[in-house]
Amino acid sequence: MSSEQLARKLQRRLDTKPGSPESPEHAQANHEPSPVRADNMNGDATSELSEKLNRRLDIHEGTAKPEQMKVFNPYTEFKEFSRKQIKDMEKMFKRFDSGKDGFIDLMEMKLMMEKLGAPQTHLGLKNMIREVDEDYDGKLSFREFLLIFRKAAAGELQEESGLMALARLSEIDVSIEGVLGARDFFEAKVQALSVHSKFEAEIREEQEERKRMELERKQRRAAFKELQSTFCS
Repeated sequence: MSSEQLARKLQRRLDTKPGSPESPEHAQANHEPSPVRADNMNGDATSELSEKLNRRLDIHEGTAKPEQMKVFNPYTEFKEFSRKQIKDMEKMFKRFDSGKDGFIDLMEMKLMMEKLGAPQTHLGLKNMIREVDEDYDGKLSFREFLLIFRKAAAGELQEESGLMALARLSEIDVSIEGVLGARDFFEAKVQALSVHSKFEAEIREEQEERKRMELERKQRRAAFKELQSTFCS
């Protein structure tokens, strides 16, 4: 059964009421009833399911396009941080994502703060997540994790807050405007202008490192073949 047929069948089942056009009695009289869109259902859950089914039908009929997921690129969205800083943050995020599901939940946040030496109360942990939880799912994605350091760098966190403690104890160098409070406005502007060139320089360094490693690998392979031919001759 195709997804379109399944959607129509589920929708007819939702719409089935005694005496209604989609009731079993009516279905027997009409062997091929046309699907009726469920736009006036009672209850939030039923309405939400109905909207999903209607949208699926619209997609199959070509009157609507599927929603495309936006690809998250931390290097382009968080340009205020260097590639090394972002990689360090990613390592830290993965280290405390014990469930390996791509999120840090409340319990993982609790363990993280304890290991960093700044334990928080249950309410404090919930407030920490809530401050950067943009999709309100009660846990932190890597993007929301990066928002903590952005807010710390911009001076948007309270000095005694749990998030500021996290930013300070993370051993990640984000000592730009707002974290140490020792740089003035103009110095921060100059640093912001240099971020792009620094980003490109790091990319070039990585490319050069890969070329060097590839060259060494080829040299080792050539030396091995030469040694092998010597013994075989």
